[in-house]
Amino acid sequence: MGNESLSFDEARALVEGFAALVREPEKEHVALLDADGRVLAEELRADRDFPPFHRATRDGFAVRAADTATLPSKLRVIGEIAAGHAREIALNAGEAAEIMTGAPLPDGADGVVMVEYTRRDGEFVVLDRAMRAGENFVPRGAEARAGDLLLEARERLNPAAIAIAASVGKASLAVFRRPVAAILATGDELVEVGENPLPAQIRNSNGYSIAAQVRRAGGDPMVLPIVRDHEDAIRSAVSSAKSADLLILSGGVSMGKYDLVEQVLASEGAQFRMTGAKIQPGKPIVFGTLPREYGDLPFFGLPGNPISTMVTFDLFVAPVLAALGGAKDAPLRFAHAKIAEDFKVAPGLTRFLPAVLASSAAETRVSVVPWHGSGDLAAVVKANCYLVVPPDAAVLAKDSMVSVLLKD
Repeated sequence: MGNESLSFDEARALVEGFAALVREPEKEHVALLDADGRVLAEELRADRDFPPFHRATRDGFAVRAADTATLPSKLRVIGEIAAGHAREIALNAGEAAEIMTGAPLPDGADGVVMVEYTRRDGEFVVLDRAMRAGENFVPRGAEARAGDLLLEARERLNPAAIAIAASVGKASLAVFRRPVAAILATGDELVEVGENPLPAQIRNSNGYSIAAQVRRAGGDPMVLPIVRDHEDAIRSAVSSAKSADLLILSGGVSMGKYDLVEQVLASEGAQFRMTGAKIQPGKPIVFGTLPREYGDLPFFGLPGNPISTMVTFDLFVAPVLAALGGAKDAPLRFAHAKIAEDFKVAPGLTRFLPAVLASSAAETRVSVVPWHGSGDLAAVVKANCYLVVPPDAAVLAKDSMVSVLLKD
């Protein structure tokens, strides 16, 4: 069944390599505001210079630097320029124009003296501070020239990108279609959210946590009914998911008597690319593709324990889902901090443990959240990051610098 027990770095490289080969999805046009969070499917270029004029960045007086060489300088005010109300004013020697932030500089001016360094004297302004040419304005075209590339295709759009699109007059945008992720939770112990579980049963939290992660990663979740630990039931459910762009299974991938997912996938002709990674939590993760008439269906088999499911999604599912949605990548975000207490662990696995990152003006520290295994949802709710423990580490000494994986 392909490679087994890959290191974390090997496993991550494997899914990134797969993601790099994913075919570009279909495009569609959506209204500008509806494009937030979507993946751009076109280039955005400046339709004019930005700014389109020398733009004042302070309230004050537009002047010529040469007229401020001797202080105090007394200049005749020949007009006022407000933002959005350009006036045909040209400064000659000894003249100034009152100007507001965002307004265009008049011809002849080469800077703005802030209002707090001036005094009005009838039709004159008295300057108490010299000005260098270029002060307090942004030159025309400093941000972009007409035709410059502002956003590349395959960028995920955020509020700043929406603002750029609006600034170049795009009322709608071409974006890539969201990938559909079929989510299949397996297990005889599971019941639906609205049901009252028996003493040996639990509610299906994984189906909903995965769906939420899919949405945050730019996909559309398709939550399928719970599947019992029976080969025919799993096979039928897998068959019903083949219209999706990605299949995510939860549970049934360990070594127990009723962990049947791998053998069902194998019987369906699956090509396994990964059947285990040297990580905690999430060691039994499975990744591969299933054959179908119109191109292989990528799938992930995630462990059934809730923290394992969430961690392995972030580590391995997210980059594939991003690629299926047309995005360039889904990089992991790491930071460094001092660990707040000694921490001991058995070496051999790369561990991603729920933790809390706290910052002050002086330092950033991370503390491991006490947890009772990868089914402890209460622990992961308290966490805002994961402490990353390298596979060769046995002790992380208090106040030593450690790596943390930031949560979305």
